[in-house]
Amino acid sequence: MAVILEELENQALQLSLPERSKLIHRLIVSLDGEPTESPEAIAKAWDEENARRVADMEAGRTQWIPAEEVMARLRTKINAAKTAASLT
Repeated sequence: MAVILEELENQALQLSLPERSKLIHRLIVSLDGEPTESPEAIAKAWDEENARRVADMEAGRTQWIPAEEVMARLRTKINAAKTAASLT
């Protein structure tokens, strides 16, 4: 399986940017299904969510984490995942 996955990845990386974009979209749809809402409705929902999050931040209802700390945490998780994958 790992060999097939590596071969697929190598082939996918040789595709043009528009082809890779189309492939990514197809793979995501294969996991999540087609959206049930229109692009406009989805954009409106994201606008509303962003407004809610900004309001929460301005009201002090959220905890702020410095970007450097977030990135350090992510690097630690990525490195741990790479290490675990190399052991299998």
